Amino acid sequence: MVPLKLAALIFYILSSFITTSESVDEFTYNGFKSANLSLDGIAKITHGLLKLTNSTIQLKGHAFFPDPIQFKNSSNTSAFSFSTYFVFAMVSAYEDLGGQGIIFVLSPSKSISGAAPGPYFGLFNQANNGSFSNHIFGVELDSFKNLDFEDINDNHVGIDVNGLKSISSYTSGYWDNRDLFHNLTLNSGQPMQLWVEYDGMEKQISVTLAPLQDFKPNRPLLQISYDLSPVLKPTMFVGFSSATGPIQLTSHYVLGWSFKINGLAKSLDLSRLPKLPRLGPKKTSKVLTIYLPVITVVSVALVIWGVVFYVNRVRKFAEVLEEWERDYSPQRFNFKDLYKATKGFRDKDILGRGGFGKVYKGVMPRSKVEIAVKRISHESRQGIREFVAEIASMGRLRHRNLVPLLGYCRRRSELLLVYEYMPNGSLDKFLHDQPKITLNWEQRFRVIKGVASGLLYLHEEWEQVVIHRDIKASNVLLDGELNGRLGDFGLARLYDHGTDHHTTHVVGTLGYLAPEHSRTGKATTSTDVYAFGSFLLEVACGRRPIEPKAAPNDLILVDQVFSYWNKGDIFQAADPNLGNDYVKEEMEVVLKLGLLCSHSEPKFRPSMRQVMLYLEGALAPPELSTSGLAFAPHGEGCDDIPLWSYPSSSSAQTGFTNTSSVTNCLLSGGR
Repeated sequence: MVPLKLAALIFYILSSFITTSESVDEFTYNGFKSANLSLDGIAKITHGLLKLTNSTIQLKGHAFFPDPIQFKNSSNTSAFSFSTYFVFAMVSAYEDLGGQGIIFVLSPSKSISGAAPGPYFGLFNQANNGSFSNHIFGVELDSFKNLDFEDINDNHVGIDVNGLKSISSYTSGYWDNRDLFHNLTLNSGQPMQLWVEYDGMEKQISVTLAPLQDFKPNRPLLQISYDLSPVLKPTMFVGFSSATGPIQLTSHYVLGWSFKINGLAKSLDLSRLPKLPRLGPKKTSKVLTIYLPVITVVSVALVIWGVVFYVNRVRKFAEVLEEWERDYSPQRFNFKDLYKATKGFRDKDILGRGGFGKVYKGVMPRSKVEIAVKRISHESRQGIREFVAEIASMGRLRHRNLVPLLGYCRRRSELLLVYEYMPNGSLDKFLHDQPKITLNWEQRFRVIKGVASGLLYLHEEWEQVVIHRDIKASNVLLDGELNGRLGDFGLARLYDHGTDHHTTHVVGTLGYLAPEHSRTGKATTSTDVYAFGSFLLEVACGRRPIEPKAAPNDLILVDQVFSYWNKGDIFQAADPNLGNDYVKEEMEVVLKLGLLCSHSEPKFRPSMRQVMLYLEGALAPPELSTSGLAFAPHGEGCDDIPLWSYPSSSSAQTGFTNTSSVTNCLLSGGR
């Protein structure tokens, strides 16, 4: 027994081909010269063009194929598949002020009596618009937004059934083969193509719009599932309708048309289509006395604009290069290259903001190397020459746990420092503010040892002593393999080994400043060790050195850790995000080292070489005693600094965060 669905398919295929011998099932017009169309109203054929409207207001124009076409075998059967393809144009005197538009229509009659002009397209009127008894299907090309019909805009294609409230509509345009949408303006005066296809088996309507070209887009503009069987009568007339409104500035044309039942309409020969008339009177040639002055003025203006543009461009990328600076030329970047690398230092590429300037991500135009560029003012207390010399010296620092300073650029009143870009950003975003990704203990301990190794290199192993002065989690960057790298040498200073290395300008971040630094202004390797102690506790505990919103007893991290140690349960200070998943011996070393490095007396703090020995296990964990471990009094001299001055985690990929200049004050003993 043949399945019911297969039987229905066979019946539909057979019924599609059972048409009367007199019925016409296809036609093609490559232009309408000598075409036998049924015209009504103001529609006419002129110079091979089907012109549906003219400049007369409040009138309508119809054009139908003269013979009826069979769309169904009987009233109760399914509608056949059909396809139509035509080229049209809407020629408007003003592009932003069009007429009503054109509608391709299937109608039970060629004589549409009682239809209204204007917004009703000469197809309906106020009384019958939307009535099922109309038995009319249409596709509108509408260049007028009518709120009564809920039009989406004044430039759209819509599918209409028995009325002008479209069952589906879309802005005029087409999808190319890369699936990119291109807008088309219906009343632009340019010829366009439209395909209307109905699949009788799938009950699907497809509408495709395109400019005048040799191919049809693969993706339709409109495609909906809709059964036209109840709408269409057994025989229908196919054609076009248009109308004029109270203001008529647009002429509506059809240049060519093809149609077919149960198949695809034939392609038109675009080369044979008639030409559109010129809009307005034919222009006569103008004498040179009219055009020559205009051409001259425009040419002079272009030359002046070109000169101004060139001068401004030269000034825009101008740099100061003094004779002494030639010694550092290998490390000097061209400003133009940095400008291109950062796409003009646009805000969307900002990686972080600091007290000294903003940091931008960039890609060098030729080498494609990713960089981070920090723009800072060079109004330094030391001369610009000395500052550049320090930058050049630090550019020679080479250690796997330091962010490489690639070079600099000096321009007008600013310096640009160029660093290697670190893809995983700063460490603090993995520790604070409910991080999306939490580093495990193995990763954290590797970062700690890496930063310690880098700091040892700065203090003892390079040719000069480098005091970093701003060690914190937000200045530790993670490379692609989550290795820790100490970054931001904007506060660092260089000294010869064995000299008294200190400065009197107190800079750094609250929570990491050693007490003696605030009192004396001296930055030493010991003040770096103090900051490293705060960093150790920050990484192990997952907390900032100062938590302004915490309870009073938990405000200062080092005090909290010391309290746990004093109670004999130092592991209670470990980051809760780690759970119990850490190596106790390593955690104990890190927490005790953090306390030891945070000692208020510099002489009791270990050197970075001793710190490395502890971390590598070459020395037993430091022994602490209640009597020997001392911290500075909390809040000493800090009444004028609010707790909210502690910087938030905002350094992103560069590790350059806000820093605070603090004089004669250290919040809660410098932690």
